[in-house]
Amino acid sequence: MLCILLAAALAAALVGCAPADRPSGERSLRVLATTGIVADLARNLVPEGIEVEALMGPGVDPHLYKASEGDVRRLAGADLVLFNGLHLEGKMGTVLSNMARDRRVVALAETLPAEALLHPPGARGQADPHVWFDVSLWSRLIDPVAAELSRLAPASAEAIRRRAEAYARRLATLDAWVTEQIATLPPERRVLVTAHDAFGYFGRRYGMEVVGLQGMSTLAEAGLADMTRVARLVAARRLPSVFVESSVPRRNVEALVAACADAGHRVRIGGQLYSDALGPAGSGADSYEGMVRHNVQTIVEGLR
Repeated sequence: MLCILLAAALAAALVGCAPADRPSGERSLRVLATTGIVADLARNLVPEGIEVEALMGPGVDPHLYKASEGDVRRLAGADLVLFNGLHLEGKMGTVLSNMARDRRVVALAETLPAEALLHPPGARGQADPHVWFDVSLWSRLIDPVAAELSRLAPASAEAIRRRAEAYARRLATLDAWVTEQIATLPPERRVLVTAHDAFGYFGRRYGMEVVGLQGMSTLAEAGLADMTRVARLVAARRLPSVFVESSVPRRNVEALVAACADAGHRVRIGGQLYSDALGPAGSGADSYEGMVRHNVQTIVEGLR
């Protein structure tokens, strides 16, 4: 009898602590996202009191990430697991498949229609997973996330819907701003050279030619032929800047700068872009919107 009374008291205390905008009878939810970019999308939709965590922190390369035993425990304790998919989290495939047997595990980018995806040459038919670089495409994932959250927390569905609509409006404004900023560059300067081929959707949406030293995945190393090819392009176009990425080592881009100098063209590193991970807290790139704005401002200033 004493145990029953204690359990009842604990349940009452937990109900009394429920957030004001969340129905008191609904249990707390844990949503676990693989990357900070996916987690940021979920955080913009959930009502107060629903916990959203990111498995990978700032500067972590999801292509190379391996789940630890602690990660597996965190995944097992989540009500909903959200990941990018399209092989972005390539080394976590088996873990995510196993988790899907007894909980909801959703590959967000794989909810997009096939015709919206890019298939770069040399990718052997694999779709480019970096869909967030097209803001209009990323915004199409708001509804699938909202639907998953509403399925888990039906009493909060109205609050989730309101947040989803507000976030969609913000991303529409952001998409228009990116278009305006890139349009300020002369057409011959709209060439973006980065460490790896992550910006294909950005180039397609905003009218830029994109060149990566490494392939679509950082699992593939840049070879001498890649370095020579890109150095010749940079020198021929007389580009003023190339760019490093926060989640990819700088050495290849620094070697590219040296190769361009050998070819008779002086080029500088125009700044650091956030590609596969958000920036650290306080960097201004610690949210999706902040990351996009930082990247675009860095690109425009470096190429202008």
